[in-house]
Amino acid sequence: MRQAEIVRETKETKVRLAVNLDGTGRASIATGIGFFDHMLDLLARHARFDLEVEAKGDLHVDFHHTTEDVGIVLGQAIRRALGDMRGITRYADLHLPMDETLTRVALDISGRPFLVFRTEFKVGKIGEFDTELVREFFQAFASNAGVTLHVETLYGDNAHHIAESCFKGLARALRAAVAIDPAAAGEIPSTKGALGG
Repeated sequence: MRQAEIVRETKETKVRLAVNLDGTGRASIATGIGFFDHMLDLLARHARFDLEVEAKGDLHVDFHHTTEDVGIVLGQAIRRALGDMRGITRYADLHLPMDETLTRVALDISGRPFLVFRTEFKVGKIGEFDTELVREFFQAFASNAGVTLHVETLYGDNAHHIAESCFKGLARALRAAVAIDPAAAGEIPSTKGALGG
């Protein structure tokens, strides 16, 4: 089974995260941030990853450290669970509609972290959650998963729908990219013979 568990503790947060890439979409999420829990739950369900997240952070300051650190640990866990990446499809891209919103996500599990994030929110908050933290999560995730990730919202008005389309788009792209390619099982999907830079 392709799975990993990581515990990361700093002066600002403590995060325990476990992921199984070959799961069924079962999720147990507790970050103390309701909207963020919702996004992580739907990420697990649409990626078909089993995901457990327990995070305790300095929420009395704001939600930034907890959101970013969960992104860091999720990226690290997925990278560890993938191992040497033999047989994975590697690339995925899709358009994800959410009512009036349409977001395009393209992903390369390359070992070379890079994020292009072209998504704008017309409001600063979704409930108590700062919309700028969506990008912070994606940046932390891409950097630590070692993936090249492009996220672009082509159009949309509702901030909740925009954020949800980004998370669901990432989930669906991950689901496709980590899938084992039956035609190349056992092979590393690179002409260099290795992924990682």
